[in-house]
Amino acid sequence: MSNASANLNIMVKAARITGRKLLRDFNEVENLQVSTKGPGDFVSKADTMAEETIREQLTEARPNYGFLGEESDETFGEDPTRRWIVDPLDGTTNFLHGMPHWAVSIALEHRDQIVAAVIYDPLKDELFTAEKGEGAWVNGKRLRVSGRSELIETVFATGVPFGGRSDLPETLQDLARIMPVCAGVRRWGAASLDLAYVAAGRYDGYWERRLHPWDIAAGILLVKEAGGIVESIDSDDSPIVTGDILVANEPLFNRFAKLVRDTH
Repeated sequence: MSNASANLNIMVKAARITGRKLLRDFNEVENLQVSTKGPGDFVSKADTMAEETIREQLTEARPNYGFLGEESDETFGEDPTRRWIVDPLDGTTNFLHGMPHWAVSIALEHRDQIVAAVIYDPLKDELFTAEKGEGAWVNGKRLRVSGRSELIETVFATGVPFGGRSDLPETLQDLARIMPVCAGVRRWGAASLDLAYVAAGRYDGYWERRLHPWDIAAGILLVKEAGGIVESIDSDDSPIVTGDILVANEPLFNRFAKLVRDTH
C-alpha cells in the first residue's frame, strides 16, 4: 500500500524486525525437537524476546501510546486514546513443535476502534496490512473476502480448545452442526492468520470463543477492510471485549451465524 500512514510504517518495521529474530529462533527450535530437553524453555524466551523487540520499536516511535501485549502487564500511555495491541508470536504451540504456521500481530487502537493492523508471517514472507477506510492488503495486493455463497462449497476455520478447557463440548457441538454442511473446517492454531486468511478469501469464515484482544485485534480490521462481517457470537459488544468472534462474507454470514449460534 503506497499511501501507508506513519503509524502503519512503524508497525511494519517492528513486525519485520521481530519476524527476522523469530525465524532464527524457529530454526533453532527445529534442532531442539530431537533433543532430550525439548524446546519449551527456549520458546518461552523467544516469545518474551519478540514482545520486548516490538515494545522497544513501538515505544521509541510513539512513547505516549499505551501497550497491551500477551507477555507482559498492560502499560497506559500519556495519550489515553491510543494503544498498541500486540501478539508477538501467535501460534506458539506450532512454533514449539516446529510447524511453519505462526505470525506476529500488531494493532493500533484509537478511541476503542482498531485503526491500523499488521499481521506478518515471516516463513511465507506474507505481510497483511490494513488501515481503517483504506482497504486490506497482502504484500501490496488488495484483499477481498471470498465470493462464495453456497455453504457446501465453503471452508471455515476455528480453534479447538485444548487441555480439558470447559468450552470444548461447545466447540464439538459447533463442529457437529457445521461440518456436515460445508466443504471443510480447518484448525491451524493461529487466530491472527485465520482472520487474515478470511480477509484474503482463503477461508470463507471463522469462529472461536475465549480469545484475548491480542489474538484478534489486527485480524478484525483486516476482515472488515476486505469486505467481511465481524460480530461477537453471543453479544452485541465488540469481539475484543467479549473474547468470542464470528466472521464471514456477506452472502454467507447469516446462515453461518445461525449454525454457530444454534446451541439448542
